[in-house]
Amino acid sequence: LYSGDVHIQMNSMPKEYPGSPGSRNKRSGAHSCTHGCAQSRFRSHSHGEERPPDDPTPENGEHASGSFSEFRHLFKWLQKSLPYILILGIKLVMQHITGISLGIGLLTTFMYANKSIVNQVFLRERSSKIQCAWLLVFLAGSSVLLYYTFHSQSLYYSLIFLNPTLGPLSFWEVLWIIGITDFILKFLFMGLKCLILLVPSFIMPFKSKGYWYMLLEELCQYYRSFVPIPVWFRYLISYGEFGHVTRWSLGILLALFYLILKLLDFFGHLRTFRHVLQLFFTRPSYGVAASKRQCSAVDDICPICQAEFQKPILLICQHIFCDECIALWFNREKTCPLCRTVISDRINKWKDGATSSHLQIY
Repeated sequence: LYSGDVHIQMNSMPKEYPGSPGSRNKRSGAHSCTHGCAQSRFRSHSHGEERPPDDPTPENGEHASGSFSEFRHLFKWLQKSLPYILILGIKLVMQHITGISLGIGLLTTFMYANKSIVNQVFLRERSSKIQCAWLLVFLAGSSVLLYYTFHSQSLYYSLIFLNPTLGPLSFWEVLWIIGITDFILKFLFMGLKCLILLVPSFIMPFKSKGYWYMLLEELCQYYRSFVPIPVWFRYLISYGEFGHVTRWSLGILLALFYLILKLLDFFGHLRTFRHVLQLFFTRPSYGVAASKRQCSAVDDICPICQAEFQKPILLICQHIFCDECIALWFNREKTCPLCRTVISDRINKWKDGATSSHLQIY
């Protein structure tokens, strides 16, 4: 017997006459039953052979469930540890509340002054002399107030490559000294830009002012890259002061490695500064002076300022612009404003009076 077979016990039946319809019905029923049982047995056997074996180890499912379980445990741990993390975070903030507050104040002062100077440079002859004078007084007052508040630490010594009057420097004290010095240097050079803004246009044209802004910014970045050297060198050397020879040697090696990296950085800044000096003294033009006939062909209207041409310049693409307008355009672009023909090989940054927001930590 096989699974799915239907077993029918055939008992002896009374004898029927051959011509009786009942006997014919019974024989046909028995024949159909036997045929159906055989077919069901064959189908059951064939289905049993074709059914693939079940995979007892679903590795993908177990791996996915394991990863989900790990994330769930991590989330539960963070949920339980959140109150303790908040307590430690508040404690750290309270310990360094002076430095955090001062950092936020210096950053907001820098952002306000930088945006105001860029706006005044963009206005050109329409710039407000009162606004420029206010920015100059504001930046100078902020720097003096900061150094007066922390006069006991002599933080201004860092401006002339000397070490402030602090004890053995920790990592946070190094960041404190370098961060304040970097912002003060930015304020100093931004004040010089305000002085240039106050110079009348008949003494120093707008185009010449742009080259002075670029030169001052490159000098600022160049100077800021050297100011942190004495502070970091002192911090690295002090690593081996109270240890044995191995620790002292390690401090010397770290300091020498730092100086080598700064020397490589020096050569990179030197190439950029040399290019800026070349632009400052040569002051290349982006085109030639346009004639009155060429200007009249375009209705004597500058496409940038939509006003009458002032010292029109004809570019190599045969488009004419005001000298100051196109100089301001090429402070941020290298192509013609109309046809997008490449005119300048590189963008002369910082001619718009902007100051780099990069914080020179090392």
